Amino acid sequence: MSGRLSQLDPQLVLRAYAMGVFPMADHRDAANVFWVEPKLRGIMPLDGFHLSRSLKKTINSNRFRVTADTAFADIIALCAESAEDRPDTWINPAIEDVFGTLHEAGYAHSIECWLDGELVGGLYGLALGRAFFGESMVSRARDASKVAIAWLVARLKVGGFTLLDCQFQTDHLASLGAIEIPRDDYVGLLSAAVGDGVSAGTGSLPCAGADFFALERLAGEPDETGSPPSGKLISQLLGQTS
Repeated sequence: MSGRLSQLDPQLVLRAYAMGVFPMADHRDAANVFWVEPKLRGIMPLDGFHLSRSLKKTINSNRFRVTADTAFADIIALCAESAEDRPDTWINPAIEDVFGTLHEAGYAHSIECWLDGELVGGLYGLALGRAFFGESMVSRARDASKVAIAWLVARLKVGGFTLLDCQFQTDHLASLGAIEIPRDDYVGLLSAAVGDGVSAGTGSLPCAGADFFALERLAGEPDETGSPPSGKLISQLLGQTS
């Protein structure tokens, strides 16, 4: 898929992801977006997450309060901000707007990390069928993005997801267990994960397949402070450390 668009239709975006294609912009203020389909795709095998001893210790300490879908707009805005370690961004207003719409429709989700009541990191992405497409992550405190990814992987495992798409491989993701696979192999995994989650007609695209909020049901309802499941449960779900 090629070409540039100044606005994004939510249905078009969902169908593009189901085909293995996603939108990006050249920079934050870009008027247009373009479509990307990498020849090598980064994925995070859900049973291959690398939980280091130091990360396990951080998770078990509950240093961060981790939530889901409580501050989606804030997370995507934080991901779109420039910073010393990320001088520019591919998230322009068109992408931000369409993901806001997809969040309201139940497709797009966020993981937030809080420290002393302040939002200090997290990630957001798109759920379709049994696939989750990680879009962007951000950290404004040490280990915040690592904790967010760990919670996401545990959540996806409990919820019955089979594919965590990272789009592009990075050293940071590789240290956590992400791998690169050829496009044809990725398309096979994607087809199996999306399945009938996308209909061929012009009707709506159902949020079918996996359950993004199964983790809350496994652990019981959050307490009166809004605290989610414990870090120790997340560590147990992620398996062995190294």
